[in-house]
Amino acid sequence: MGRLCMDLYLKQLKKRYKKANKKNKSLILDEFCKTSGYHRKHAVRLLGKSPRKSKDNHADGRGRKRTYEPDSVLTPLKKIWLATDQMCGKRLKAAMSMWLPFYESYYGKISSHTKSQLLLMSGSTIDRLLKPTKVSFNKGRSGTKPGSLLRKHIPVKTNQCNEEQPGFAEADTVAHCGTSLIGDFVWSITLTDIYSGWTENRAIWNKGAQGVVEVINDIEENLPFQILGFDCDNGSECLNYHLIRYFQKRPVPVQFTRSRPYHKDDNAHVEQKNWTHVRQLFGYYRIQNASLVKEMNSLYKNECSLLRNYFYPAMKLQDKQRIQSKVKKIHDNPKTPYQRLIESEDISEKQKKHLTKIYKTLNPFELKAKMEVKLKRIFSKIDLQLKGRNVGI
Repeated sequence: MGRLCMDLYLKQLKKRYKKANKKNKSLILDEFCKTSGYHRKHAVRLLGKSPRKSKDNHADGRGRKRTYEPDSVLTPLKKIWLATDQMCGKRLKAAMSMWLPFYESYYGKISSHTKSQLLLMSGSTIDRLLKPTKVSFNKGRSGTKPGSLLRKHIPVKTNQCNEEQPGFAEADTVAHCGTSLIGDFVWSITLTDIYSGWTENRAIWNKGAQGVVEVINDIEENLPFQILGFDCDNGSECLNYHLIRYFQKRPVPVQFTRSRPYHKDDNAHVEQKNWTHVRQLFGYYRIQNASLVKEMNSLYKNECSLLRNYFYPAMKLQDKQRIQSKVKKIHDNPKTPYQRLIESEDISEKQKKHLTKIYKTLNPFELKAKMEVKLKRIFSKIDLQLKGRNVGI
């Protein structure tokens, strides 16, 4: 039997097979096997095979239709994703309503249909569409040296203070040392509020005790709440008499605690910010130009602080359950530090109005553009420093 005749015969036989009962289907199978010589299992597959589906929908019009149009949605989605430092789908969905109103002022007009699709898109859909452009990063080294002198005077605390009220903060340092901790170079200090995630960074030349106190004082003056608790690791830059006096000699002393040695998870909140707020900006380059401290602080104090505290949502861990060998983590809905402070009953109405007034003057794409300009200027000086070192200057 020719190929064309077999196709026509199979097409007609399928119609009979589809309408037949169990007994008649068995007879049709016997007939088909004798005629074609096929094995019975192969014959069952051929007779029961559905029509080929098209790329988007079933050939007969049935099935779920594609909701989003990648050709129109993917371009603005990628640009917003890159501007937000490559957020995950859940966080990007929460940030979309804050970033999208400013999109057209930088990248041109998009249709109202595309806007509505971007706002309706779920976090899993965002991750699926962006999967081909995901990137990965490498880890680096730690520059924390143990400060053993005052360990016995500062209590160890592992319950992360009070997570229900703004003001209890974790602090840590990041070394911009390149591949060697020898010599003088720039350090970054990170302070993170546990409740809201509000984070401030400052750069410092080396990490002397007096300089650290001055930087902490500058950070405290720019916080929208008072520091009630200060938790750090066991580094000597924090475990010193200067910082103890700074927090204790005030009308209401600040609760000063430290984490356990070699337990980075005790300071998990600030360790995470060290990556997102410092390493993603400056990488692992060695910065040994003291004049860059002022430029880095200008970036940290302005664009970086405003952008990340007002426009970058984050999820907080609510519960963690172990189910046999797996751990199930439950997070709350993504919110920015600004949104969490606005919802807090411990922030005064006057301070909330002040934060809202600042928020209404901000444009995230404009902040991001200014940040890129400052980063290019800083890295141009770092490149000159590296070239000079390579030629022996």
